Amino acid sequence: MSPIVESPLFLADEAATLAFAQRFAADVQPPCSVALVGDLGAGKTTFVRGVLRALGVTGAIKSPTYALVETYETSKGEVHHLDAYRIEGVDDFEARGGFEYFQSPSIRFVEWPERLHGAVAFDLVIRFQFDGDGRRVTVTTGEVQAEARSGA
Repeated sequence: MSPIVESPLFLADEAATLAFAQRFAADVQPPCSVALVGDLGAGKTTFVRGVLRALGVTGAIKSPTYALVETYETSKGEVHHLDAYRIEGVDDFEARGGFEYFQSPSIRFVEWPERLHGAVAFDLVIRFQFDGDGRRVTVTTGEVQAEARSGA
């Protein structure tokens, strides 16, 4: 992958988010687990949708909020988009089969990863923060801190 973006990158609008997603898609290689951190509406799902489009997905791309996970076949193999917002904890995630998605050489995007309390190791953490009408995005390696849900 390209160098990590440790300095926040400003994304002025949805088009900028999708362009960032396209660049990310070109560089990401499986297996890779990506934590997506940010408030509701910060651009996490838009980013994943952009990555999936860049990897060749042409059909409907649904939010995994209620299903826990949506899986897509892409030019780089399987991509799993998970949403832990409604997860009650690690035991709930395990009971729903969440850990099984981390046992294959796939690309995994997890929204609300802090709800997993460190039970999943992530290769990258992408943080989305509101900044005026746009967003600041930072890509780092490291752990996700367990936090209270923000934006709820």
